[in-house]
Amino acid sequence: MNIRFAIIGTNWITERFLQAALETEEFILAAVYSRTEEKGRAFAAKYADPKVYTDLVTMLQDDEIDAVYIASPNSYHVDQAILCMNHGKHVLCEKPMASNAAEVSAMIEAAKNNNVLLMEALKSTLMPNFKTVRDNLYKLGPIRRYFASYCQYSSRYDAYKQGTVLNAFNPEYSNGSLMDLGIYCLYPMVTLFGKPDSVKASGYMLSSGVDGEGSLLLSYPEMDAVIMHSKISDSYAPAEIQGEIGTMIIDKINQPYDVKIHYRDGTIENVTQLQTHESMYYEAREFIDLIQCGERESAINTHANSLITAEIMQEARRQVGLRFPADSRIDI
Repeated sequence: MNIRFAIIGTNWITERFLQAALETEEFILAAVYSRTEEKGRAFAAKYADPKVYTDLVTMLQDDEIDAVYIASPNSYHVDQAILCMNHGKHVLCEKPMASNAAEVSAMIEAAKNNNVLLMEALKSTLMPNFKTVRDNLYKLGPIRRYFASYCQYSSRYDAYKQGTVLNAFNPEYSNGSLMDLGIYCLYPMVTLFGKPDSVKASGYMLSSGVDGEGSLLLSYPEMDAVIMHSKISDSYAPAEIQGEIGTMIIDKINQPYDVKIHYRDGTIENVTQLQTHESMYYEAREFIDLIQCGERESAINTHANSLITAEIMQEARRQVGLRFPADSRIDI
C-alpha cells in the first residue's frame, strides 16, 4: 500500500528526508506546502512535480494525501500538526516535536481524538545500531552512567557574530542548542532508561535569547546521566553507557554507526550492525510500516518518550532562564 505524503517545510532537512524516504517503495510525494508559489514550484520540480499548495487548509482537504511530514520551524509544529490531524492526516513531525511539554500533550491528544498516527521524527533511535545498543545492554551488568555529547559548531554562528540572527539562534522559532542538538542526547536516554528522578541544567545564553551551549546532570535510582550540547563549539567524544562489567562505546549518539563493548577483562566485542540505508530512511520506514499495520503509535518513538523528553527540556530551560515566545501561551 502506497502512502501519499505532503510536506510542510522546504529546507535542507526536508531534502534529506525525501532522499531517504524515496528509498522505500511505498513513499509517494503527493504535495508540497510553501508560503509562496514560486518557492513551492521550484522545490516540487526536483521531485516529479507534485501538487503545490500555498494554503494549508486547502491542502489538507485533498483526499489524495494520507500523511504529512512537518519540517517547519519548531514554534509552528503544534498548530500545523493539530490542523493536519484534525483533517484526518497522519503526522511525522521533525524533532523537537514542539516548543514545550504542553504543546506535545495537545498534539498527542489530537492524535488520539482523530485516530491518526503521530510520531516524532527522531532518527537515531530507529537506526539499526540503536537496536543493537538496546539488545546488548544486559552484557554491561548493572548500569551506572549514561554519557552523551553532541557539540557541533554551527556555520550560522559566524553570521550571528557578525550581527545577523538566523533562525537557528532566534527564540521566536523555539530554537537553540538544547532544542536542536541536546534532544539527540536526551531522547535515546529516555528510550533506554525512562524518566529521570531529577534534572540539573546549566548553559550559556546568547544575547538573542537562546542557549549557545549547555550541560545536564540527570539522576536515576541507581545511575546518573551526563549530557553536553553546543552549537558554538565542537566535541569529538563518543557516547558511553557504563556498567559494572563493561562499557558500551557508541561513536555518535545522533546517528550511531559503530558500537563496541569494552569489558573489564580487556576484551572488546564489536556489536555493530550493518546499515544499508541513509540514516533518515529508518524513521520513514517505521512510520510507513505503522500506517500499513493500522498502528497509531510507534513502540520506540512513543508518545510517552516524546512527552518525557519535552518535560526534561522544559525544566532545563527553566533552570537556565531560556524562555520562548511560544511559552506565553501556557503557564511555565
